[in-house]
Amino acid sequence: MDIQYRLEQKRKVLADFPGPRSLELAARRAQAVAAGVASSVPVYVADADGGIIHDVDGNSFIDLGSGIAVTTVGASDAAVVGAVKEQVEHFTHTCFMVSPYEGYVAVAEKLNQLTPGEHAKRTVLFNSGAEAVENAIKIARIATGRTAVVAFDHAYHGRTNLTMGLTAKAMPYKHGFGPFAGEVYRAPMSYPFREENPQITGKEAAERAILMMSKQIGADQIAAIIIEPIQGEGGFIVPADGFLPRLAEFAKENGIVFIADEVQSGFARTGEWFAVQHEGVVPDLVTTAKGIAGGMPLSAVTGRAELLDAVHGGGLGGTYGGNPVACAAALAAIDTMETQDLRGRAREIEATVKERLGKLQAELGEAGIIGDIRGRGAMLALEFVKAGSGDAKVPDAAATKKIAEYCLKEGVIILTCGTYGNVIRLLPPLVISDELLADGLDVLEAAIRSVA
Repeated sequence: MDIQYRLEQKRKVLADFPGPRSLELAARRAQAVAAGVASSVPVYVADADGGIIHDVDGNSFIDLGSGIAVTTVGASDAAVVGAVKEQVEHFTHTCFMVSPYEGYVAVAEKLNQLTPGEHAKRTVLFNSGAEAVENAIKIARIATGRTAVVAFDHAYHGRTNLTMGLTAKAMPYKHGFGPFAGEVYRAPMSYPFREENPQITGKEAAERAILMMSKQIGADQIAAIIIEPIQGEGGFIVPADGFLPRLAEFAKENGIVFIADEVQSGFARTGEWFAVQHEGVVPDLVTTAKGIAGGMPLSAVTGRAELLDAVHGGGLGGTYGGNPVACAAALAAIDTMETQDLRGRAREIEATVKERLGKLQAELGEAGIIGDIRGRGAMLALEFVKAGSGDAKVPDAAATKKIAEYCLKEGVIILTCGTYGNVIRLLPPLVISDELLADGLDVLEAAIRSVA
């Protein structure tokens, strides 16, 4: 990669971490910000670039979270910054539904080009991943004339009322917020590490889900099947090969809209533009957000023209959907992904991380705390289990928390996830340097050893 970093790419943690300025801001926050908004890191950001984050007290952290897979091209990519500055100098908003502009059209054209399939496509832009998911369901329902929607165990699709219904994990996402939207059903996921029958194939796992759909809902009642090709908050679960293709085939056979929720897994994150491409699956609709615009709020639904065009005029949209500044950022971010071959970089990161952590897993042995290493590209995870428990798959959320805390104290930001709270997810910016990635892995390995 030919990346010119604005900030020095080196971690540094001072003795008084968290520092006085962060503590001062935390006190102000307690008096001003709703308690329901939680942060996993107790420091406040002053600057960020490449794979590094500077806080207000002079600490520098290696970023292995990318703001939950958002800053794929870094938090201040020069091309994105330049595009935003240029757009802001002209206009920040007109509302595409009132006075349209070229940027929205150009982003739609780019998404129609990049998403899987050669069929005619259309795109509509929104602000957040949850908005994109909710509108994909609306599109599927009006296009099919059906109402039932199927999501999967361990799924995460957002925090709005409908998307909370699609999301599987109760705490903290759903607890106390019901009742939720109706006609949402849940099917069993392919979770290779936790299958009761470790020999089950992806196709067989799909047939298990299809049987449930056919018997408990009725295929002719289902408007949409929605799935994350690699589940995010649920634990970076990669379904067994054959699972996604069989589900897509079932959907096609029965007139069901197959929706790939690529909000976290899209835009070069897994080594392809979209995670479904690893198995050659062509979804009817694709939802995107996060990495699409270099940190600016933007999301989209892209898919078959006949589905999106089935919606009546005025049925889709929103005041800020496809904001012109966000559109400018998206076009610049996608250009950076193309010119820097960040898909190839994601595959390099995968090889480095899996080789390094695979050796550690082998060293700790079958009774060690690393139960599973999985993922694709720079969307990787370690699932931790209780060492020496006699059952190699007992989740160990406490150990996972300790590892994350150790890393933070040493200047590395990592994120936890998983239905059982026992997964560490690695989402480095794809522009991270080899040296910074190696340093971050040094710290993570030391953390795991200390807890093991």
